[in-house]
Amino acid sequence: MRIVYAGTPEVAVPSLEALAASDHEVVGVVTRQDAPLGRKRVLTPSPVAAAAERLGLPVVKANRLDAEATERISGWDADLGVVVAYGGLVREPLLSAPGHGWVNLHFSLLPRWRGAAPVQRALIAGDREVGACVFRLVPELDAGDVLVERRTEVADGETAGELLARLARDDADLVVTAADAIAAGTAVARPQEGTPTLAPKLTLADGRLDWTAPAPVVLDRYRGVTPEPGAHTEVDGARLKVLELAPAGSAEHLPPGRMALVGKRALVGTSTDALHLVRVQPAGGRAMSAADWLRGRGGADVVAG
Repeated sequence: MRIVYAGTPEVAVPSLEALAASDHEVVGVVTRQDAPLGRKRVLTPSPVAAAAERLGLPVVKANRLDAEATERISGWDADLGVVVAYGGLVREPLLSAPGHGWVNLHFSLLPRWRGAAPVQRALIAGDREVGACVFRLVPELDAGDVLVERRTEVADGETAGELLARLARDDADLVVTAADAIAAGTAVARPQEGTPTLAPKLTLADGRLDWTAPAPVVLDRYRGVTPEPGAHTEVDGARLKVLELAPAGSAEHLPPGRMALVGKRALVGTSTDALHLVRVQPAGGRAMSAADWLRGRGGADVVAG
């Protein structure tokens, strides 16, 4: 089939590469416009745009699929559209432009976690089984019938960034499987079953750690917001980024939010077990060992809120 592909971030690159290496023809790529990155705010193509250039594929860069973008994309005369983390909505008449419509690779087991941050929300909620699925795109958010899915267990200590990268890599073949079935006329789509849960985009406030919660809950939130928007706490009225947090094993109990040097390690208290505060970044400072940060404060106990 002739396929148009829409995606933007790094996690959308493996699926594009899988389709480009398949028996199907990727006739064009849709991605968001170049964005300013780094301290100098240099306009930089999206990872998908860069991948499309390497593959020699034509690209439409658009933050909104307006009439102009729709006309250009429709001109590719695609049989199927494939979306992976594009970052915008595909509406009519573009939704019906390809003969077989559009499918979407989504990193959750629908209908659980419909929305922009399924992996992050799954980890925050303490889910231990996650996955990816390809579903038919419909006007309602992530509500289309599912063509294929794959389940996987969350690894111990895996952060949202690590899990998302793994799913993007390991499940890129699902878009090819779905395309093959559609082309062969053997695709079977099943309606989503169960009560939907929503996964809205995370905000900075989602990254604040609540030390009065039990240790597993604190760890789940830390993993779910790492690396974006990032875990943080507040010490003496200033934000302290929590770059690495881990179970402490057998350790003395500390009151919630109390940070202290115990041996060579920095520990922080929760409502249950203490946790190992491994790396931090103070406001306006560099990333460093949490133990070194505490020593720099004279080794005194600190209370975070």
